Order: sequence, then C-alpha cells, then structure tokens
Amino acid sequence: MKHLLAASVIAILPGHLSAQTITADIVNNYVAPRYAALAEAGQALSDTAATDCAATSDPLRTAYGAAFDTWIAASHMRFGPSETDDRAFALAFWPDGRGATPKALGSLIRDEDPIAESPDAYRDMSIAARGFYAMEFLLYDETISALGDADYRCQLVRTVATDIASLTQDIATDWVDSYAALLTNPSDDGVYRTDLEAMQELFKALTTGLQLTSAARLGRPLGTFDQPRPRRAEAWRSGRSARHVAVALESLADLGSRLSADDPELQESLNAAFMRALTQIAALDDPAFAGVASPASRIKVEAIRSRVEEIREIAENELGSSLGVASGFNALDGD
Repeated sequence: MKHLLAASVIAILPGHLSAQTITADIVNNYVAPRYAALAEAGQALSDTAATDCAATSDPLRTAYGAAFDTWIAASHMRFGPSETDDRAFALAFWPDGRGATPKALGSLIRDEDPIAESPDAYRDMSIAARGFYAMEFLLYDETISALGDADYRCQLVRTVATDIASLTQDIATDWVDSYAALLTNPSDDGVYRTDLEAMQELFKALTTGLQLTSAARLGRPLGTFDQPRPRRAEAWRSGRSARHVAVALESLADLGSRLSADDPELQESLNAAFMRALTQIAALDDPAFAGVASPASRIKVEAIRSRVEEIREIAENELGSSLGVASGFNALDGD
C-alpha cells in the first residue's frame, strides 16, 4: 500500500500541463522504469534457474514471483515492443480456456523433446508452452511438476526461464532504442502523428488494465452465483490471484494519477477510488479466490470488482473527456 500512497501524491506542476508534458512524464518515469525492472527480474529468474531448477526450490519460486510481479505491473501496456512478435502473449498466455498450456508441456516432457535443450529453438514453440503461466505449471502444478524425467523437467525450467529473460530484455531494449521517442516526438509519418494520439495510447493502457482486472482477474473466477469458477482464477496454483489484482491496481493507480495531473480534483477522485479498491483487496484473506464458491466470501470479491468498475467509469467518462481522448480498440478486444 505504501507504493500507492507514493503514486497518489505526484506533484502537480503549476499552470496547465500540455499533452506532451504528461506523455513525457509517463514515458520516462512510468513506462521506462517498469520495463527496466521487468528485464532485470527476468534475467534474475534465468540466473536462479541456472543454479537451482527444482520445482520446490524456494529461491527459484521467489525469483519467479518477483519477475511475475514486474510483468503484472506492466501487462496493461499492450502496444509497441510488447506486441512485437507476440511477446506479450508469449510471456503471458492467459486466459487459457482450452488447457493448451498443460497439454503442450505434458507432450514435451513425455516425449523428452530436444527443443528444450535450445533456448533459441524454443522461441518457435507454441506460446502455450512459454512464459510465466507455463513456468507456473512447471513449478506448482501437481501433475506437470512431477511428470516424466526430473532432469528433462529441470532443463525445461531453465529454457523457459531463459526465454522469459530474452523476451523481457527485447521489450526493454526496443523501448529505449526506438519506441519511447515515437511517443514523445510524434510526426506526420510516425506511429503517432500528434501528442493527442500518443496520449490516447497511454490512456488506452489504463482502460485496458482496468478491463483485464475486472473481466478476467475478477470476473472469470466469480463466474455466476450458481456456477462460480475458482479454478479459472489467474495463477491460482501458485496462490497469486489476489496479489495480481493488487499489483495491477497499484500500477494502474500510478498511471491514472499521472494522466490526471492537470486536473487536481479529478486526480483526487481517481486516487480515492483506487485506494478503496486496494484497501478491500488487502483485507481479503483469499489468495487464490477459492472463496468465490461461498456466498459469504464471494460478496467480498464482488465488492472489489464493483470498486474496479467504479474506477473504470471515472476513467472512461471523466478522465477521457478531460484529456480529449477515448479508449478505442485495445489488444484484449476479441480475446
């Protein structure tokens, strides 16, 4: 919670802030640090796996959790380098409604497919067998983590971790080398022709993150009252479902505060709405959302989703209007 408090007191510069000023602040002080942290954590995960690849390894699980946190904090930025070569989907193939990930990993392990020996070759693997959700199966799923030959599973863990490190480094490098300048210096022949178009991209990242958190991270396990779906929660095997909601909201709160920096009243309203949601998720003693099957516990998760929808309404109706932009199509539409 202390991170949100820091995010909610961003200094407001005197006078009216231009779209260019707000965009530059977000690019330099929000996006860039998150992608740098993602690449650093991805490499740390790979380094740890190289030393200790056992599924029950505490250092490996800790490194995995730290890297996953940095992805969740950046996962709503579905534009530019994260979308090149489907990097975001390779890092995070979820929701997986057809169970493609355990099928792909199970096939690799049973066949002892030699592709696991080459991180370069592994880039051609199905995205279902790559990234953080594949790693979760390898570390936490009772079946996959014990399937087949232990040495092969160890090599597969190392290769998936190396692949994560490569993907996260590629995103961070492309951001620094080229994409940041496209947002901060729009041009007639560029991806963004005006400062307003660049601003819209960042606003869309906010609404995309709120949509993903409400519809998928909370909506999928909630299901319906008669048919709750706790096993559809994100990362339930590793007990990270509620944590992902908190990490995402904390990061989105920072972005929302920066986007609304020219309107102190709106900024305060957004910060307060985020704080209400974060306070409720912090009080929830249900890390994997298993309680959605119980009416007494379910109502607490429903209340958190209502708070997220409240934030979405403020963002889409008030912030969008204040900035003169709209959410538009996002990378999650149609998933």
